[in-house]
Amino acid sequence: MRRTIALLAVLAVGACSSGPTSPTVAPPASPTASSSASLIAPSLTPEPSPTATPEPTPAPPAKWAPLTPTGPGPSAREDHTWTVDPATTTAYLFGGRDGSRAHADLWAYDLATDTWRALTPDGPGPRARFGHEAVWAEGRGLVVFAGQASATAFFNDLWLYEPEANRWTQLPNGGATPVPRYGSCSAVGPDGRLWISHGFTEDGTRFADTRAYDFGQGAWTDVTPAGQLPVERCLHGCWFTDDDRFVLYAGQTTGVEALADLWAIESPGTAGARWTQVEGTLPADRNLHAFARHGADTLVFGGRGSGTTYRNDTWRFDNFALTAAPVEIEAAPPPGRAGATLIDDPTRGRMLLFGGKTKAGALADLWALSLR
Repeated sequence: MRRTIALLAVLAVGACSSGPTSPTVAPPASPTASSSASLIAPSLTPEPSPTATPEPTPAPPAKWAPLTPTGPGPSAREDHTWTVDPATTTAYLFGGRDGSRAHADLWAYDLATDTWRALTPDGPGPRARFGHEAVWAEGRGLVVFAGQASATAFFNDLWLYEPEANRWTQLPNGGATPVPRYGSCSAVGPDGRLWISHGFTEDGTRFADTRAYDFGQGAWTDVTPAGQLPVERCLHGCWFTDDDRFVLYAGQTTGVEALADLWAIESPGTAGARWTQVEGTLPADRNLHAFARHGADTLVFGGRGSGTTYRNDTWRFDNFALTAAPVEIEAAPPPGRAGATLIDDPTRGRMLLFGGKTKAGALADLWALSLR
């Protein structure tokens, strides 16, 4: 907010001396003569020049650029997950697919050095899968949920990868356990629980439920709000805002290849929780878009529209107003794609995009979006 500063002009007015009391008027004194009557001319203090409030320097346009990391990295894929440990400079990529081939490999990406490193955890781990969910659970590690391996193999299992121990552990899965599913969405809530919503399974059913997993209890709770629900869907995205709303965006449903709607749960997990559809300007319809939090915003890139449309636009969602606006991009963005992943690297003021697919197949390219 700019503040207008009022400037006060100070005017100092001089006093006049009194004239002689005699009725005889003395002749005017010569310029060099001294006179008992002196006249003080008014003295004016110059008005100070206004100090202009500097205009804020507009932020430079964001810029996408291809990035060449050090060393070998993951093969081409889509529908994988890429998750940042916020306490370190490491992001963990797991699974995905290339056509009909599903992956179970785990990679670590060092954000400080732009280096990939293949990990070989001890013991058994999750089966190869795609369309799963992954979050970083503070104090625990990388958590992977659900996904799909083939046309008939769907999962609802939970796995924890602990980097210091370099091992996978299957987590207990009690309570109101979700039906196995693919293309759900997930986020860690302010209550520390893993929240998931919607999804798809092998019998052609799409879901509209919302569930929360308590890591301490090892159990799920059905937290689906009463009242109107967003239509059943998969291939969407969800996240929490800083004021604790649970937001769901876009995806696909039966008979509609791509959606463009935005929904939010106010007071999630309480008796008064309700889904509310958010109106306003939103990006074009899409599914399998890449998205990640960046500061107080969520950025969305690409995704697949109706038919064979692969988008390459970048949008910024304000997580307080829940409004959306396109991001001004300098130079050419990455080619349009779906099923890619986007992560935030706040230390270096950038976001990274990996993989996805186009009409030609899966990708293994890496792009950086500079935001400062």
